[in-house]
Amino acid sequence: MPPAAEETSPGRPRPEAARVGFKRHLRVEAVPGEAVYLLSECGTTVLHGAAAQVLAPLLDGSRSLPELLASAAARMDPVEAGEALAELGEAGLVGFRDPAVPQAETHAYWDAAGLDGPVAAARAATSRVYVEAAGQADADAARAACAQAGTGLCESPEDADITLVVCGDYLDPGLTGTSKRHARTGRPWLPVKVAGGEVWVGPVFAPAEPDRPCWHCLAHRLRGHRTAQEPVRRALRLPGGIPLPPSALPATRAIGLHTAAVEAAKWAAGLRTSPTVWRLDTYTLATDLHPVTRRPQCPACGDPGLVAARTLRPVALESRPKCYAEGGGHRAVAPAVLWARHRRLVGPVTGVVAEVREAPGTPDGLHHYVSGRNLALAGHDLASVRAGLRSHSGGKGTTPEEARLGALCEAVERYSAARQGDEAVVRETSRGLGDAALHPNAAQLYADWQFREREAWNARHSGAPFQLVPPPFDARSAAEWTPLWSLGSRRTRYLPTSMLYFGPGSDGRIRAPWADSNGNAAGSSLEDAVLQGLLEVVERDAVALWWYHRTRQPGVDLDAFDEPWLADARAAYARSGREVWALDLTADLGVPVVAAVSRRTGRPAGELGEGLALGFGAHTDPRVALRRAVTELGQLLPPDTAAGQRAYADGDADLSAWWTGATLAEQPYLAPDPAERARTAVAWDVLAHDDLREEVRAVERLLAARGMETLVLDLTRPDIGLPVVKVVVPGMRHFWARFAPGRLFDVPVELGRVARRPTVEELNPVPLFV
Repeated sequence: MPPAAEETSPGRPRPEAARVGFKRHLRVEAVPGEAVYLLSECGTTVLHGAAAQVLAPLLDGSRSLPELLASAAARMDPVEAGEALAELGEAGLVGFRDPAVPQAETHAYWDAAGLDGPVAAARAATSRVYVEAAGQADADAARAACAQAGTGLCESPEDADITLVVCGDYLDPGLTGTSKRHARTGRPWLPVKVAGGEVWVGPVFAPAEPDRPCWHCLAHRLRGHRTAQEPVRRALRLPGGIPLPPSALPATRAIGLHTAAVEAAKWAAGLRTSPTVWRLDTYTLATDLHPVTRRPQCPACGDPGLVAARTLRPVALESRPKCYAEGGGHRAVAPAVLWARHRRLVGPVTGVVAEVREAPGTPDGLHHYVSGRNLALAGHDLASVRAGLRSHSGGKGTTPEEARLGALCEAVERYSAARQGDEAVVRETSRGLGDAALHPNAAQLYADWQFREREAWNARHSGAPFQLVPPPFDARSAAEWTPLWSLGSRRTRYLPTSMLYFGPGSDGRIRAPWADSNGNAAGSSLEDAVLQGLLEVVERDAVALWWYHRTRQPGVDLDAFDEPWLADARAAYARSGREVWALDLTADLGVPVVAAVSRRTGRPAGELGEGLALGFGAHTDPRVALRRAVTELGQLLPPDTAAGQRAYADGDADLSAWWTGATLAEQPYLAPDPAERARTAVAWDVLAHDDLREEVRAVERLLAARGMETLVLDLTRPDIGLPVVKVVVPGMRHFWARFAPGRLFDVPVELGRVARRPTVEELNPVPLFV
């Protein structure tokens, strides 16, 4: 039954005055012979049974507990009545009332919130709220709002139970000091933004509650969504957000202040909710909630050494049986489960990516999703901002669910590879690190002549930042290095940090050698991520061996793959006026690698050209390699208007010329070799295993047999949780224009594809633009 009244609890009625009744927010209507209905704005509760019919008219708040039981005794057993009251009390439907306190409306509000109305109201009224105004905010209006919300006020932050901080921007530099002061005192504080057309409220930052995030946790995510402003902020040398022109109405400011005052009252009354930013668009009246999570590695409230400690540990792969073997890969967790687990990472305020949506222009029947601006690409100048706008993360798949998850995973992959200042870094010379240090060009593989002629080359390819050649690495100078783990030799190796993480180093400058995403992968487990990274390295190497030599490769018999999704995809391409075919690019390693190729058909090409497009895929299972190639092809189709093609190419002369001028007749290596039998699924050796760790080991052994070492850097961020790695295999070739001696020139000869090592001048003059 309801608990006994406590004399010491603020708002509790005196024991002799305690009355029992339904909570004040409930309208009670008994329908004789049917049920008792409890109606509120939250819904309707139906009470069945004779006990409810007897007790309902007695629970009007006019009787003490003994009086209520005595009144019910004439119609039901007292024990039964007590048990029924206890159930109603546990369900939060009945409670104590004090007839001497007439604040029915206020108490009903707190009752509906799940609190004891009188107690909550008393807590709010006796609380002490301090109002702090950042910038030009109006503190007096905020104090008046707090009074209307039923809270007390105080004149000193040292006396406050909670501080309400009114600001114009959640990245106002003054909030750094606010956060620091409250962390020192342990007192909670609540930010509210009332400037502009969007009102923001919350969350409550409570330093005394270690599981809740701090302001720095939120600010970290907010800064990630403003990278396009970074050139302006740096030029103006601003420590925080860029102040915008004032824009608000007195009414919109009042909405924010009164909502924040209610949040402060709820906190003071004892109501706790998950930390969120509430956002109101006053133009459309759209509202949303954005969860704010604690960053375990936060330098202000967490352990800033977590990321480095994880990097320094050996990469230990565990047995990881597959539970999903459909679509674009074999996973330890099904896509639907993984999406549900990590969908919180999508959002324009606190997500690592602003949105995940279907890509515009995707042909019906194909599945391609894109995510918002990539947080890995910090805009330090106009060129990087333009590159970032072109390179939003994308996902593909045989189903919409796979494509959606793929877009999120790629966004997390790039985010996790962005330099954030807490990475494991050693500043040393190459000689100082000894044989553990690898020269970056062992992995990047630029030719000596590319370094000598880099200025002229870079001028010709200025529209494609990924084709630019960096300055040569000075092994004699001290640099920042990061450890990687060798799966084969089980030891630590080092590569320059700048080629492993995106963004500026500790000195605020982006230095060579530059990072790229080859071998970066997210996965449902660490083993899954390592396998995907490995397969990407294998795929791009095999593509380079084909592309630059322009060798004819066997076709893939698409009709021999009895998969409904493939028939649907081919039909979708046909409806878009395109034909599709596939090539076997598998090289010396034996891991299946497939290229899917498409061109426009059935109409004069005009200025659009044939629009030759490519997609690639590698996997231990040839069926999955084919799926990946065909689905990636859908991501890389050129727009169907000349203006669209120019906009997408964005100054990349090679890409623009390819789309408008390349033809199959002039590029015959894109067609299947007529002298070779088309491949079916049984043409490849079986490398797939039912355990992801064993597949990693199988591919690693193939590389080791060719004298190459597999290195892994664990990029997983503690606040994300989705495993992300970078796999580097020195000697394996990227498919961009990198022409150092090695596999690019040796393997095609070994495979009999070409009779001799060609000169650079004999290679494909078009750098691969994917």
